[in-house]
Amino acid sequence: MIIRPELKTHFECQPMVIIISGPSGVGKGVIVKELLNKESKLAFSISAITRQRRNNEIEGKDYLFFSQEEFQKKIENNEFLEWAFVHGNYYGTLKSQVQNFLSYQYDVLLDIDVQGADKIKKLVPDSVSIFLLPPSWAELETRLKLRGTDDNCEINKRLNRAKEELSYFKNYDYWVINRTPEETVLCICQIINAERHKINRIKGDIFYD
Repeated sequence: MIIRPELKTHFECQPMVIIISGPSGVGKGVIVKELLNKESKLAFSISAITRQRRNNEIEGKDYLFFSQEEFQKKIENNEFLEWAFVHGNYYGTLKSQVQNFLSYQYDVLLDIDVQGADKIKKLVPDSVSIFLLPPSWAELETRLKLRGTDDNCEINKRLNRAKEELSYFKNYDYWVINRTPEETVLCICQIINAERHKINRIKGDIFYD
């Protein structure tokens, strides 16, 4: 009879912050929703914003909507992990949301722009950053127009900013071309799984009896 030692685990994995960035129209919203459906230990930190709520958006589910005065007050009170002024509006990540999820051992997913990602990487060096790329520039234009949420002037603003944002993708840990949601979600799930198995995320020890 062969007696095999039993692995005893006395450790847990340090929860992580995962950043998703990419230009407007690349499909971040769809990818985030699918990731949350597939990953049970993944929580989404809802961004605080000052722009007008769109018809299909729900307060507290899609975004936290604040007036510019309310947002600026929170900046003064140092309530944001990061914030930025983009397309004439404020966007930010509340510290309280992220800290709450991490305290319950959830990995926290952030959908933020390149400015916010840079700030988070400096504050949280072991965070994981992923940049979503469109299959082509023409496809990005098409996706923005098909959304039907912006007029031509706003679309042009977003396209101009997209050119700038795309130049930052090499600053990220990973890049993924978003051809289809299924392919992209599978790729990101593989990235998350690999990151969870990194030795430097282990707290505690293991031994054999």
